[in-house]
Formats: sequence, structure tokens, C-alpha cells
Amino acid sequence: MDELTSQSASRLAELIRTRVISPVEVVAAHLQRIERVNPQLNAIVTLAPDARTRAREAEARVMNGDKLGVLHGVPLTIKDTIETAGLRTTGGSLINEDFVPAKDATAVARLKAAGAIILGKTNTPELAIPYETDNPIVGRTNNPYDLSRTAGGSSGGEAAATAACLAPAGIGSDLSGSIRVPAHFCGIAGLKPTSDRVPMDGHIPPPTGPFARAACIGPMARNVEDLGLLFKVIATNVGGSRAASRSVRGLRIGWYASDGVVPVTVETSKAVETVVAALGHAGAEISECIPPGISEGSRLWIELYSQASLAQLRDIYRGQEDQAGPVVRALFNSASSRGQPEIGAREVLNERDQLRRELLQWMESTPIIIAPVGSITAFAHGAGRVQVEGETISIFRAFSYSQTYNVFDLPVVTVPVTQTVEGLPLGVQIIGRPYEEDLVLMVAAMVESEFGGWRPVSGEL
Repeated sequence: MDELTSQSASRLAELIRTRVISPVEVVAAHLQRIERVNPQLNAIVTLAPDARTRAREAEARVMNGDKLGVLHGVPLTIKDTIETAGLRTTGGSLINEDFVPAKDATAVARLKAAGAIILGKTNTPELAIPYETDNPIVGRTNNPYDLSRTAGGSSGGEAAATAACLAPAGIGSDLSGSIRVPAHFCGIAGLKPTSDRVPMDGHIPPPTGPFARAACIGPMARNVEDLGLLFKVIATNVGGSRAASRSVRGLRIGWYASDGVVPVTVETSKAVETVVAALGHAGAEISECIPPGISEGSRLWIELYSQASLAQLRDIYRGQEDQAGPVVRALFNSASSRGQPEIGAREVLNERDQLRRELLQWMESTPIIIAPVGSITAFAHGAGRVQVEGETISIFRAFSYSQTYNVFDLPVVTVPVTQTVEGLPLGVQIIGRPYEEDLVLMVAAMVESEFGGWRPVSGEL
């Protein structure tokens, strides 16, 4: 594996700052790896034509002794649902196939202001809908660890690109696990922040109405240190995180391997138990429990967002229904056969708010939760249902474990822990209280250090 492309974003920034390497070398190395590896993955779907020019400009600033941003000269990728000035942004939908934004989303602008060089855009399912990255414009993204399996969705292209060292890091978005599930599938780290920590302007589709308290933009990287670095660049200081200790000694941590609603594989359960044991050995106070409201999370996600999502899709495609891809058409057809129940019922919102209050009250004494990302690891392309411990469940239901924390708007890091007997990555979720991303990242870094974190993809795939 190329020496430069396997480096973290933090390390690359340091090497560039100290003039050990040049941004020109770094960008060239990543573009060469993209040329060799991306055809097998289909992770990066649009390359930035000015990346080499930006690298030369970055090199000149280093040589001139100019003040440098914390990401100066570091190449990053952006999920294709997040607008980038002058660079095609499709959201995986034919109606946006030729859309070139006039300005950057705020998160992208902040990365550029910190000196980052945008390499390109990463693949996403049509309008970021399912857990498999595939769309009618460019097709599917393959998992770097097994090309016959999905990289996840909806930030699957970002996860695959990062895992395969096409870029050191980047940003994705998350409404139902869309950062955490692909990170889990591809063996990298991903942060779903509290919803209002990172501005979501310039996202396709826009997080309006009920989505405003559930959707978010967040960083994805091969290690937790880079998550923290990118998060500090793109985040708005809302409420302020509590200063995190460097130790978990005395920290109360709750955990569950099953929410009592959806089954998980034995390997998933063992991974959670192994992480908890390690944290206990490090001095954390561990308790097995299902926190208040957690078992209702999946049901609430469906009641809060499924019909709202359908309504938004109908608005987006109105008059352009012939441009809808297979996933969107299937949703329209399914909804037509069922009829349309009331959207966003006040009683459901009230129930969510009450359960969230109870959960946050419980978390006053137990500020960290450890849980599965989902029932399974990366599934085969095109799978709609899977077998889990003798029960057949839908792919959507398998990731209720992630959906729950969008419902309750808590910050979460997915961090890789192990690999299955099939060689597939397997991660866990580390959940914290609102605006306490620093504490969540600290615990995630300890887990990463204990279990080794990201494992390189073998050879050239």
C-alpha cells in the first residue's frame, strides 16, 4: 500500500506543515491510487479537476511561510449529497445529474478554510435513502473487504473510499445510521454529532421539518483522532462540550447487546461484550441494561419520519416522476397501495420528547452507552431481508439500533472492533449525551487503541 495514502489526515497535516512532504506529492499519490483502485469500488464518482492546482497553491503557501490551517494541503472527499462549488453534486438522483452548485455547503467551506483540498465526491444511494449505495446515475459501490457485498448507505461511497485509502477522511450525513452503518461495514470510524452541531445547509435533500432534529453532517475517517480534527473544523460551538478526561476510570457506562426487539448475530453480541469488558478492566463502572425508551426507538423512527420522507420525495419529484430510480419508484408504488396515514402526528412527537427526557435524566448518572450498530455486518448486494439467529428480518429493521439515536438526537461514534470469520469489519456504537462529542470521542479512542482500529485492505483488492 502506498506510504502516503495510508497516512491519517492528522499525520499528513503535520508532515506538510513541517515540510517533510509536499501537498503536491500527497494529492498525486491519492489520485494515482484512485486511478488504480476506484474502478473496482466505484466509491468516488466525480473528481475535482482543480485538485492538483489547489495542491500547488498549498505548497506555495507552505514555502512562503504563510499561516496554515489545521488541514492545510490535506486531500478530503465529500459525500455526493453535500454541495460543493463548481463540482457536480447529484444526490444520486437523475433530476440532479448535471447539477453544479454555485457555492459550498457551510461544512465544505469550513474544511476549505482550514486548508483542505477537495479530491472529489463519493457515491450515495438515490437521495440518500437505503442502506445500500446504488443509484441510477453511476450504479453501486462495492465493499473494499468483499466486492460482492455492499459498503452500506447512505454514506457508503465515503466509507469505501476512506477504508481503501483513496482519501484519508471526509464527511457524510446521517438520518438513520447513514454515517455509522457504512463505517461499521467498511471498518472505519464515523461520528454522528448532535443534530445542530454542524450546519446542514447545502444538503440534498434538505433536512426540513421533522428531520431538523434527527439529520446531521459528520466526519468519517480511518481513526478517531481524525474524527475529532474534522469535527472541530466543521462544528459550530452549540452549548459547548464538557472537557473530556483522558481516562474512563470511574466513568459509568451502560451497555446492551440486544434491545429486546431486534435480534443480533452472535459475533455482534460478542463484540459488544468484549468492548465492555475492556472498558471495565480500564476502570469504568459497567452496568448491563436497556436504557429508558431505547426499545421504542425503531417504532418511533418509522412513525416520525417514514411518511415525512415520502412526502418530501413526492415534492422533489413532482412533475419529474419519470426521473425516479427503482428505489424511489418502489416507495411511491408501495405507498399508493397502502394509502397515506397522517404525517407527523402530534402525539408521536410528544411521546418522543417525553421518552427523550426520561433517557437524558437516566444519562445524568450514566453518560455513555455501548450498543451494536446493527444486527449484522455488510450484506450481499441487493439483499432485502437477512437471517439473524433463525429469524428473518428486513434490512431496515436490522439497523434499528442506529435509527434509535437519530430519534433521540444523541452524539454517537462507530468504531471498528474486530472482523468476522468471513473477514468482514464489525464495529460498535459509543453513545453520549447531547453536545458531549468530546467524551464520546475519548471513549472511542480508548476502544480503538485496545482493539487496533482500522485494518488495511489487502493488496489492490
